[in-house]
Amino acid sequence: MEQTLSLAAKTLTSPVVLCFALGLVVALIRSGIAFPKVVSNVLGLYLLFAIGFKGGAGVAEHGADATLAIGLVTGALLSLCIPLLAFFLLQRFTGLDRTDAAAVSAHYGSISIVTFTAAIALLGVMGTAYEGWMVAVAAVMEAPAILTALVLARGGLFAAQAVSVAGGTMVAGGQGPSFNPSALYGPLREAVLNKAFVVLMSAFALGWFAGPQGLANAEPLLIWPFQVLLCVFLLDMGLAAGRGLKASARDLTPPLLAFGIVMPLIGAGLGLTAGALIGLSEGGTALLGVLAASASYIAAPAAMRAALPDARPEIYLTLSLGITFPFNLLLGIPLYISIAGWLVG
Repeated sequence: MEQTLSLAAKTLTSPVVLCFALGLVVALIRSGIAFPKVVSNVLGLYLLFAIGFKGGAGVAEHGADATLAIGLVTGALLSLCIPLLAFFLLQRFTGLDRTDAAAVSAHYGSISIVTFTAAIALLGVMGTAYEGWMVAVAAVMEAPAILTALVLARGGLFAAQAVSVAGGTMVAGGQGPSFNPSALYGPLREAVLNKAFVVLMSAFALGWFAGPQGLANAEPLLIWPFQVLLCVFLLDMGLAAGRGLKASARDLTPPLLAFGIVMPLIGAGLGLTAGALIGLSEGGTALLGVLAASASYIAAPAAMRAALPDARPEIYLTLSLGITFPFNLLLGIPLYISIAGWLVG
């Protein structure tokens, strides 16, 4: 407990978290401050490239082994299965309809790369090592949850089968749903080809090819400015989260608010346990817990807009960005790192 409180204090007083909190407060007091969208996009792409390149260079330096394949499979399975649990909890306790519950579930099976970035930054401050290929695990966990959400919603994978009745009239649904695999293409393409995934994996490949010497050469660009630009980016994220909370406050019932905090704790428990079981380091286990606890607000919203247009963004986007993201950033990450140390250390 003492270690957890110490980590929490260190996190809450770090410039990264303070910048996010400042943006959140400024937005909630109805200030009109907003970053130009192009600035937000450039900052996000820079952070993704820096993380991916560093991860690839780390793999080149230390080598890839069987644990890499096991880690990738574990991440994919977590992304596939976590939405099932989220969907059950949403339907059982929040009263969301099937479509909205499936859309929210997709967000909690996918991942937040910014939460992952903040965890990496804290591990760096602590001097805790982690497997460089965790960047690849993060990328792998983007898409599988989309598939699970489509199955849960049934509107994405299944279409009512037309049957004939007396008089030659055609009606739908008489013989139940029929499998419609072509409906998967658009949403999964949105998930796999979104810019976050492409930039992250491209940078990872470049870093792997360049190796540690390439990372050393790129240090003035990718290492030195990283913390400063991360602070600016999280200031913008705080502003976005605050605006979302103000706009959608009436849609967030107490059960939904509770879900936004309880679900990341459940996901973290699954990720941390899986990381310890497959033999990850303390840092790697913490990062897998962070990934399983985070909720997407980039890939999943894009896919849900294409696959489940009737789902309400004011529910799924505000939950992931306005509730779960601040919780993980302010309290969750130090808790997960502390538990990883207990499990592995």
